[in-house]
Amino acid sequence: MNKVLDEIIDLMKRAGTRPIETEVPGLSMIKGDIPVHQLAALYKPMVGFTIQGTKILLIGEHSATMKGPSYYVLPIHVPATASVHPDCDGRPYMSLGLELNQNVLQSLLRDIPEDLIPTASEHFAACEIDIELMEAWLRLLRLTKTPRDIPALAPAYEREILYRVLMGPQGWYLRQLGLRESNFSKISQVVKWLRDNYMKPIDIGEIALKYGMAINTFHRQFKRATGLSPIQFQKQLRLLEARNLMAFEGYAVASAAYEVGYQSPSQFNREYSRFFGAPPARDTEKLRRIEGARD
Repeated sequence: MNKVLDEIIDLMKRAGTRPIETEVPGLSMIKGDIPVHQLAALYKPMVGFTIQGTKILLIGEHSATMKGPSYYVLPIHVPATASVHPDCDGRPYMSLGLELNQNVLQSLLRDIPEDLIPTASEHFAACEIDIELMEAWLRLLRLTKTPRDIPALAPAYEREILYRVLMGPQGWYLRQLGLRESNFSKISQVVKWLRDNYMKPIDIGEIALKYGMAINTFHRQFKRATGLSPIQFQKQLRLLEARNLMAFEGYAVASAAYEVGYQSPSQFNREYSRFFGAPPARDTEKLRRIEGARD
């Protein structure tokens, strides 16, 4: 296993503290002392591979510690905050991410007997990675050195990674995402609507009815999929967008609050300070200084 890890680390020499999209579709890499503000984001559906160091991810009230080497599954877009740390020997945090392709997942599910796939999963958490899954990641990453092989081989290695994750402790989440009529798949559609309409008021009863669920069922399924209530999800989307507007587009605090759907600047200030740990003006000024120093 150490030889496999060593080769993966060697292939990640060009990775830095901003995510790098590799030549392989959907495969990204990152390493180093990543600023905390950069880790507060709307995370895409993905399989993540923590190679070394530790990432602590906070989704709603749930905190998960991903200590390398391990992997984790985010089957749905979700707002989260995080921090990363070197390993016990001071070596930098390093990770790979593979964005989930629902078409590939659905194709794979058609080829696997249903009784082989786990029917339940543990709550979101880091999973131990075995040598077979690690070698599949290595084969995918090696393609960055031979781009001509990517169209022919990347789909096969991607399928292998998804297959091995499907067979693991978080496989239930992937299976639910791939089933078009599952409640989980319906929640994924709700999340897409919220991403596009986060500034609008939401009617939970109307949304639940549209997707064929009782209100209590909708709340339960939404929280199981995202770790958040629908209102919390919307609130965090608004705060993340407002932060970008203030830090990078020059919006004043009140203007950003109204732009993302808040009616009360004082409520916006309170919720922003609670989520990001500092008032909006002070937080975004610090963020601009950090980003200016990195450019």
